[in-house]
Amino acid sequence: MEFTETLKKNYEFRRLYGKGKSAVTPYLVLYVRRTGRPGNRLGVTVSNKIGKAVVRNRVRRRLREIYRLHEGAFCCGLDLVIVARSRSVEATYVQLEKAFEKAGRQLGLFREHSGGEA
Repeated sequence: MEFTETLKKNYEFRRLYGKGKSAVTPYLVLYVRRTGRPGNRLGVTVSNKIGKAVVRNRVRRRLREIYRLHEGAFCCGLDLVIVARSRSVEATYVQLEKAFEKAGRQLGLFREHSGGEA
């Protein structure tokens, strides 16, 4: 993730949940809040309810990779949190990618000249 830092502090996540906008899909929830920073910050949350560590890490890796491939199409100055839902375990990579793109379009995160497709 060339242009993105990670969110790590609990208060950063809580602030985003409380004051940010969200978009819900069957596989994930995307929270976003505009900041004055030159780059974006990303956090990925996968609950213990989803499965054991191997399953959670697989979902987390897929979501980070989907973000990485689309990060050039995003506007700058965003804090994002992706929360995996329980259906994301059975979802294919393509289904997760489409859900991520749909949530991003709902929130208006993509730049105008880029359709999000590479």
